[in-house]
Amino acid sequence: MTRPAPPETLRPIDRLLAIMARLRDPADGCPWDQEQTFATVAPYTVEEAYEVADAIERNDLSDLKEELGDLLLQVVFHARMAEEQGAFAFDDVAAAINDKMIRRHPHVFAEETYASLAHQKQGWEALKAAERETKGKGRVASLLDDVPVGLPALTRAVKLSKRAAGVGFVWPDISQVVAKLDEEFAELKAEIAAGDLDKARQEMGDVLFVVANLARTLEVDPEDSLRFTNAKFVRRFQYIEKVLAERGRTPDQSDLAEMDALWDEAKATERMKAAE
Repeated sequence: MTRPAPPETLRPIDRLLAIMARLRDPADGCPWDQEQTFATVAPYTVEEAYEVADAIERNDLSDLKEELGDLLLQVVFHARMAEEQGAFAFDDVAAAINDKMIRRHPHVFAEETYASLAHQKQGWEALKAAERETKGKGRVASLLDDVPVGLPALTRAVKLSKRAAGVGFVWPDISQVVAKLDEEFAELKAEIAAGDLDKARQEMGDVLFVVANLARTLEVDPEDSLRFTNAKFVRRFQYIEKVLAERGRTPDQSDLAEMDALWDEAKATERMKAAE
């Protein structure tokens, strides 16, 4: 027998928690929701975080509201599964972040004072280091312990190098970073020439790590830079498709020379519009 949905008179967050509990109900919940695990839901959690970032990038606040709701659902989903296992519940998640934010802002919620923003950042890092020590449970804690493995690799590379740079493990001059990039790229070319694709894969990783380091040094977000270039690629390739369609053909009916010429046209058009 179908039960009614949780009433709208509930606080929105309480209604969402009740909805998730119902979806996971072994008796009359949703078969798909019932069979999910932390591991199977995790990719959706990451995807929804990207959807939030995309809405922000497009400055679409209406879409942002919806995407934030989708992301909140992911938190509720994980918390519900944890509650079913007796590990923790949604209120514990909220309590933990409440405690963390108060602990990490003693200049707001306690009597700590900072002489400057730089001093505040030092205090923030010191508090995080103390938390890492607590989580270490007897082993030697690493500066890199809480840099999430699940981050996009390029973003994680930036965070790893930033942590190391914070204790002096950093090239003192940007020219040395560029020189290291040239060195790694030369090694990549050598492995490609040798036909050793397994080693080339490893060298490609070294190149990308130095690129991430260079981005950090320049205070540029490499993910943001790549998103910009991705959008530019899409825009120019769609120009190729449009012109070819006007000629009654598709890209697979064209050739590299023609498409390359159209690519140059797209670039020239963009430059003209930018100059207007």
